[in-house]
Amino acid sequence: MKTRILTAFVGDNFLANGPDAVIRDAIRALEAGGVTTPVLAFDDSNGRQSDVDMRASLSTDGAPDSPAEAPRRGRPKLGVIPKEITLLPRHWDWLGQQKGGASVALRKLVEAAMRDDSGPAERARARDAAYHFLSAKAGDYPRFEDAIRALYAGDQAGFESAITGWPDAVQSYALRLSSGAWEGAA
Repeated sequence: MKTRILTAFVGDNFLANGPDAVIRDAIRALEAGGVTTPVLAFDDSNGRQSDVDMRASLSTDGAPDSPAEAPRRGRPKLGVIPKEITLLPRHWDWLGQQKGGASVALRKLVEAAMRDDSGPAERARARDAAYHFLSAKAGDYPRFEDAIRALYAGDQAGFESAITGWPDAVQSYALRLSSGAWEGAA
């Protein structure tokens, strides 16, 4: 399972970036220093506001305690986790006739679709991530609506112009999340 990476802000200022444990430690350090300002954490993969479980304890070696997981089907060491899909009988018939069988044919089809759609899909993912973050953090900032319009219009210069004057940490994170949203972005 992939570890999520969060970026946390205290007010309009950057606090920390990293996995849950890093954010949790930064929040605990703030609290130990008597700071009571709310902390907002955002998932770097989708820009959505995320909760940090502050109840997680540390074991004697300093690592977070984690319950033992039950054995899983599939090949989890290779990242293969079985899921159910529903196809019509004619689809199964066609898949069964393919060289390598249904699994190989499905993987090839999915890989081809991912290659064909990678540009538009990545731009949409980056736009949506920036939108989720900005909606939660910058909704009251001046020119917020202009920034969102420019974001979804693919107008990078307009977006950057609209967020000028916002707190540096907010601008920086918005630019990072939106970096793949523009035509020609790698």
